[in-house]
Amino acid sequence: MKKLVFIFALLFVGKLGLSQDPHFTQFYASPLYLAPSFAGSTKGKRIVTNYRNQWPALQKAFVTYSFSYDHYLPSLNSGLGAIFLREQAGNGNLSMTNVGLVYSYHIKLNHEWRVIPGFHIMYTQHGLDFNRLTFGDQLINGQSTTSENADAYSDHVKDVDATASALFYSSNLWLGLTADHLLQPNESLSGEESLVSMRFSLFGGMKIPINKRYNRSSQEELFPAFHFMSQGKNTQMNLGLYWHYNPFMMGVWYRGIPLVKNIPSNDAFALLVGYQIDQFTVGYSYDVTVSHLAGLTQGAHEISLTFNFGQHKTPREKWIPTPCPGLNQNF
Repeated sequence: MKKLVFIFALLFVGKLGLSQDPHFTQFYASPLYLAPSFAGSTKGKRIVTNYRNQWPALQKAFVTYSFSYDHYLPSLNSGLGAIFLREQAGNGNLSMTNVGLVYSYHIKLNHEWRVIPGFHIMYTQHGLDFNRLTFGDQLINGQSTTSENADAYSDHVKDVDATASALFYSSNLWLGLTADHLLQPNESLSGEESLVSMRFSLFGGMKIPINKRYNRSSQEELFPAFHFMSQGKNTQMNLGLYWHYNPFMMGVWYRGIPLVKNIPSNDAFALLVGYQIDQFTVGYSYDVTVSHLAGLTQGAHEISLTFNFGQHKTPREKWIPTPCPGLNQNF
């Protein structure tokens, strides 16, 4: 398995343009990464941390960390935020690090519908620790020092990138679109040009109250939802259903295209649970691999922590909370 990760890392060095971005199963619990339009989607301040360990059987194949902060400014109808994201892969610490600022503007279309355009500008860096890798000339010559082949590569490359999004929503429906890598940064460590492919995401769903009583908010709700992504020649569909009964949340997601066999997009089932304690929310999910890698990867573990504070008392005619699970139910 170590050799597999090593070969995988070398392929990334040669042509990183074929790579795909990190993703979270609990994408609504990583709102600024999903779409900058979610900046300020609560009536105050929010801190979110995320951790994902994908394919742990392959020894640190993909480990992703994220930290974000956002704040709603009612006087400006705006949301401001900042996000840090880092992913490491393999023993060679093949890494990607993003640090960026996020802005959104909340627009009232009518008494029911709102639209929020958002923008994210970031510094991005890709790197690899060549001292952790073993090259062919080291094996042949019995050397333990760094290979001369490593001199042909840079240990890191940096650039800037941008993301734009739009979110349309009412009290029970939402639909969003995100376009990532608008500046298509070069991520090749070999000195060649290897531009990151633009990624497009379409997501949406609806909130269905259960046993709602007259003039009282429902404590039990269902959220059917979807998330479609396309990057380069790769596409992926996520279909899911959440059940929320305050303070609990449970969910199930299927990553792939149902009833279609023998295509790469059939990936995993994901199970999610969450619990809210006052201003804190914790979520855990586990991906069960159903692709040809089933039994080899041990799936993926993911944990999210959210802290909401400093909430404003905003009149309903000026504020409709986004109905997405994970935002105002804090999951």
